[in-house]
Amino acid sequence: QGQLLAKSWSSLFEGQSGAALRGPIYSFNRRNVLTDPLWPRRLAWHGSTPRGGHARRWDCQGWRSSGTAEGMASALGEGRLLAGQRHNCSTA
Repeated sequence: QGQLLAKSWSSLFEGQSGAALRGPIYSFNRRNVLTDPLWPRRLAWHGSTPRGGHARRWDCQGWRSSGTAEGMASALGEGRLLAGQRHNCSTA
């Protein structure tokens, strides 16, 4: 749709927990993730530290549906891509 989400790829990860995201974010089936009720949690799963490094203990790698592992994810509505918190890897 031609809407700018960030000035550059690197600007997503610079500064205090990354850039504020701009505009809507669409799923592959063209639903607006920020407003559609199909996306109640609105999380971006990334497994990264606030500075963009790999959060080895919190990346859901090796996760199984019966497990209790946690991974780093950020709430898209907060506007900071890497300002994540730990969430159970089973969270939809």
